Amino acid sequence: MSDDNKQEYVPPKVWQWQSKSGGQFANINRPISGATHDKVLEIGKHPLQVHSLATPNGQKVTIMLEELLAMGIQEAEYDAYLINIGEGDQFSSGFVDINPNSKIPALMDHSTTPPTRVFESGSILQYLAEKFDALVPKDHKANTECRNWLFWQMGSAPYLGGGFGHFYAYAPTKMQYPIDRFTMEAKRQLDVLDKHLAEHTYFAGDEYSIADIAIWPWYGNLVLGNLYNAAEFLEVTSYTHLLRWAKAIGQRPAVKRGSLVNGAQLHERHDSSDFDGLDLG
Repeated sequence: MSDDNKQEYVPPKVWQWQSKSGGQFANINRPISGATHDKVLEIGKHPLQVHSLATPNGQKVTIMLEELLAMGIQEAEYDAYLINIGEGDQFSSGFVDINPNSKIPALMDHSTTPPTRVFESGSILQYLAEKFDALVPKDHKANTECRNWLFWQMGSAPYLGGGFGHFYAYAPTKMQYPIDRFTMEAKRQLDVLDKHLAEHTYFAGDEYSIADIAIWPWYGNLVLGNLYNAAEFLEVTSYTHLLRWAKAIGQRPAVKRGSLVNGAQLHERHDSSDFDGLDLG
């Protein structure tokens, strides 16, 4: 179709929800919040209860918990239950009670009275780091740098996921303008990360931290070719420092384990023995 024949979209005075708007997630997207059905969430044997899915945001929390366990912090043992967002599990009454925003991941800490709910992946990482005094640098400068990059990730990833990922991989039709717009931003972000890692081993400096745990599931998986099938399109091999970091983080045993939780190989996790026999890569 030539440019002359394209019909420009004219927004109505008042937007109305078209429930069948198309796209991979059209059946679960809606402009209202709250529960759609009643369901009580299961509670396992450990104080920490994770309700999630192995998306990049979900992987942050399970990687964090596996790293804490690898450090010998047994109080970080946890149960992880699958929330299938494609089936609308995030709109159950039990899940909405933990996260009124109906987004995974969500955490309940039953070691407190009353139990503490924690939602938003960055908040959960901070909560666990403070609870167990781990994976955040003690040095003031490095600690601040860790927080800088944690909040950078929280603010930047929606452009990668909801922007680039949606229009490149999930939208019902390919549209050049949004793909070009969000590709430009995704590549700018990759360049920001690459330049920082040219001078630092990890994002907070010489110490592995929750900043790395937050960034790797999104940007590490992207440059390793595990996200949106977009590695060639984005020329990820040009980001050599970011790629070096991504490969190193991906080889950590706790990262391998945490990435599988609430995924295709391991729907639920209740004990370290649940990983026995799984392909950890």
